[in-house]
Amino acid sequence: MPPEQLRVLITNDDGYLAPGIRALAPVIAGLGYEVLVVAPLNDESGVGSARAGMLDRPIRSESDEENGVTYTGIDGTPALAVTLATVGAFGRTPDLVLSGINRGANIGVPIFHSGTVAAALTAAGQNTSAVAVSIDSEDPDHWVTAATVAGEALGWIAPEPVGTVLTINVPDRPLNQLAGVRHATLAPINRSRVIGTTAPTGDPMIELEPARPNPLPGTDEALLNAGFVTVTPILGIREIHDDTAATTLDKRLTR
Repeated sequence: MPPEQLRVLITNDDGYLAPGIRALAPVIAGLGYEVLVVAPLNDESGVGSARAGMLDRPIRSESDEENGVTYTGIDGTPALAVTLATVGAFGRTPDLVLSGINRGANIGVPIFHSGTVAAALTAAGQNTSAVAVSIDSEDPDHWVTAATVAGEALGWIAPEPVGTVLTINVPDRPLNQLAGVRHATLAPINRSRVIGTTAPTGDPMIELEPARPNPLPGTDEALLNAGFVTVTPILGIREIHDDTAATTLDKRLTR
């Protein structure tokens, strides 16, 4: 299907004013896609798939236009933005969802906490394929590299089965300096940089450690460090076809 026939919802968790989404949307529109931009009014990083306060209330929104693209911010999370769009709150429902460009990498098993990745998984739950794109810097210089990768990823995912999700991490470097593109496994939980500590007040607190050396080969952490774009297909919530738990509980409750 030609891109001009496809409507793409672009969202993020950094907010609709964030430089990542402002860099991404014009590139995708320039490829011929119909672009719908709906993202949080404010930074909603780390909210996962939260949609609290979704029902039975008007959701405040603001819009502006830049480079021919209309950007709409909503008083809610990225998952809520996806939900609103995929149930028709902004007109024709999107054919694809693109989440990003997130400032900072989203790697390892803890990506389910990421609002960026959760937006893509929420799309899959609404029978829409999605790509989540993050750049490996908190202060990127090469947004265009990540936007270019995102555009290519949309072209790949469009004909794939509905509900396909990719999470992609892009090094912050010029396109011609990328080492390549590799499929990556998720770094295990023990590579997480999150640690618990105690604040001077005595209250519990979470801090982020510096990057650790010697990442496991083949993981998103290792490949991204080596300059590769990492691509990881992911699944959301899926049931396991195993009735052992139900059978055991039934026997215990009916004996």
